[in-house]
This record gives sequence, structure tokens and C-alpha cells, in this order.
Amino acid sequence: MEAIWQEAKNVLKERIPRHSFNMWIEPLEFEKINSGGLVLTCPNLFSKKRILDQYGNLIEEELSRISGNPCRISIAVSGRNGDSKPKPDEERQLPLPNLNLQPHSGRLLRKDFTFDQFVVGDNNDFAYSAALSLASHKNSHQNSLFLLSNTGMGKSHLSQAVGHSILSEYPSERVYYITSEDFTNEMVHALRHDNLDRFKEKYRKRCDVLLLEDIHFLSGKVGTQTELALTLDCLLDANKKLIFTSCYLPGDIPKMNEQLSSRLSCSLISTIDPPDFRTRVRILEKKAKLNGYEMPDDVKSFLASELSENVRQLESGLIGVTAKSSLLGAPIDMNLARSVVKNIARQSKNITIEVIKKLVCREFNISIGDIVSRSRKQTIVRPRQIAMFLARRYTDSPLQEIGRSFNRYHATALHSIGTVERELRQSVAMRRQVEFLSSKLESGKF
Repeated sequence: MEAIWQEAKNVLKERIPRHSFNMWIEPLEFEKINSGGLVLTCPNLFSKKRILDQYGNLIEEELSRISGNPCRISIAVSGRNGDSKPKPDEERQLPLPNLNLQPHSGRLLRKDFTFDQFVVGDNNDFAYSAALSLASHKNSHQNSLFLLSNTGMGKSHLSQAVGHSILSEYPSERVYYITSEDFTNEMVHALRHDNLDRFKEKYRKRCDVLLLEDIHFLSGKVGTQTELALTLDCLLDANKKLIFTSCYLPGDIPKMNEQLSSRLSCSLISTIDPPDFRTRVRILEKKAKLNGYEMPDDVKSFLASELSENVRQLESGLIGVTAKSSLLGAPIDMNLARSVVKNIARQSKNITIEVIKKLVCREFNISIGDIVSRSRKQTIVRPRQIAMFLARRYTDSPLQEIGRSFNRYHATALHSIGTVERELRQSVAMRRQVEFLSSKLESGKF
């Protein structure tokens, strides 16, 4: 039977993308035959779940075809280093109950941003495989990963999943999860308080895994870019693990020095595309089950077909349907789903950059000519920055198009969006202004 398994592996190698085969099928080993069929072993629970979900039927199909008889498979976890023998009771380590893992420095990891809560599809299969490989310490020659996608596609989820996985398997690892803005602010603070040496030591010598979000927000920050490039040199030389996320390729980020751009480009660059219909349905099923919601199949299919832009839009639809059902005491049905989707879909279809410009100009009592002028008055600059931020949030327009619409370069648009995002965290007045304008757009009152 072991020979049949080897023959099946050779066939599967031709039917499955190379990176997927190397990640999932190649490590499978023949263990034994039992009354239920063929027993295979894999390295860990992540692999077991992924293989059964995505390749179980395909494996059974090939084994049945080659052997000439129906063949079922079961998969056992062999443990580290391929040792399939269970440890004696005295050697087993019991898991700590309700342990909320967090990195040694930086932001907390979201509890639900783990590998087992990530829905894998054709749009993100390679990114998932690369992230899991890096987290499991399998790929020692590739320790740097660059996750590339538009907003709301799952970059942060995968990045944090790596952090969760490493901390659960190797609790002593020093995992730093931060945004590029956090890194910049921390460096500026260190400079002002004469603590730069301590800052350098922290990231260059006391960091094992660096998860750095939104690398494109370093655009134009010359000092931070230089320091980060030197830090990455130290980490890479020490064989540490690095994950970057961005909406742009390293070479497309404006005002990025060549030294840092080169370091980032050496990473394994993996793109995450929008999920297809089947994957969107599975995302809804996963999210609904996680939160204890029951949703009819026709409602899930309707939401998945209508809300196709990104995962966040899909989650917004799920939350809207369940919240409205709870508040009104109404069942989750097609009529309720249509009422929720109508508002979400309307905002995505009707909101354009021109609509946003007109709304912002009206509310701030300035003209279209003012907002696209070269004026640097705060009474003009602030509305312009807010309008660019809203254009980025509510339209699919790239930065170049947003910049052109305001008679600016895309680097200026990127700077404006970053400025508003920072002030949203710091200024109540800014939050109120943006929330007011957002409510106008979302309600269609523009």
C-alpha cells in the first residue's frame, strides 16, 4: 500500500500547484493500513486541517483509482521532527487554559486573527502557505515575507496569525507587531529623549520576529527609512523573521530610498486578491459560526454575490444583517438581507471622487476651485486632506487617480491620507468631522 501512496503522490504533484504540493502533500508519510483505510502522518494540526479541507477528496480519489477499490484516508499528527510516537504522559506538556498570547512589544494581537480562522481560497492560497511556512520554521532560507493587497483582504490577519503561531509554539521568541507609524513615532521619541541607542538595541538585538504593517506610510520619512534599512540588515544577518504588509509594491512607494526599497524587494512578495464567490460564502460561514449566528443558505449566497469588493465589506454585511435581526426581533431572511445590502451596495456604486469633493466643499463652504488649487491655507488644506481620505475609503480609485483629481501627485495624496488617519486617533474634532461626512455618504445624502 505504501507503493500505491507513492504513486498517488506522483500524480498529485502534477495536479496541484507546485508551492501547494511542496507545502501540504510532500510532507505526508505513509503510516499504516487500518479497517478505516489508509493512515497518513503530517507535521502539525494546521497541516491536518488544511489537507483534509482542501485536498482530502482529491487524495481519496487518486488512491481509489490506483488501487481499484474505494479508499478512505485518515491523518495523524506526527509531532515535531517527524516523530510519530506519542510521548509518555510524564513528557507531555499540558496547555495553559485561556492563555491570551501577546507580543513582547508593540500592539496586541487580535485573538481571532489566527491561521485556523483564516479562510483559504485560490485568491490567497500562496500567501497563506508562505506565512504558515515562515511561522513553522520550515523555510530557513526565506525569512522575509511581503504581503501585498488592497485594504480589507486579510494582510493583517495573516501577519498576526504568524505572531500567534510562533508565540504558541515558541513562547520565548520576541515578537514585535507594530505599524510603520508606530516605528516612526518611537524613533522620534527616542531622538528627543536621547535614547536612540536603546531604540536601536531593542530592534536590532532584542527582536526575533518583526511584523511591520503599512510599510507605505514611511513614504518621505527619510530618517526613519535609513534607520529601518540598517535595522533590517541586522535582523536578516541574524536570520530573524520579517513580515511586511502594504497596498503597494516596494518599488511603487513614492519617496522611498533605494536602500530600504532593495531590502523589501528581497522578500518573498505574495499578493492577496479579492475572494471569489465560493470563498466569500465560506468566509460568511466561518464568521457566522464563530459568532454563534445561524443564517439560511440563500441569505449567505445573496450576501456573497452582492458584497464582492473585500472581506471587510462582507463582514459589514454579516454584522448588519445579524444586528438588524436582533434589534427588530425579525428573522434573518432575504427581505432583511436586501435592506442591509441596499445601503452597502449603494455607497460603493454611487460614491465617486467628484461626489466626495462636492460634499466636502459644501460642508466646509469652499469652492471646487479652492480644493484643487495650490493654496496652502489651513482652511483649504484640511478639507482637501479629508476629501482625499474619504476618496481612498469609499472608492476603488488608485492613489494616482486621487492625486490627479485634486491636482496633486500621488505622494501628496498618500501623505494627506496618513495625516487624517493620525489625527483621527488623536483629535475628537477630526473624528466628528469625518464621521459626519461618512454618514452623509453612507446614507446617500450627498
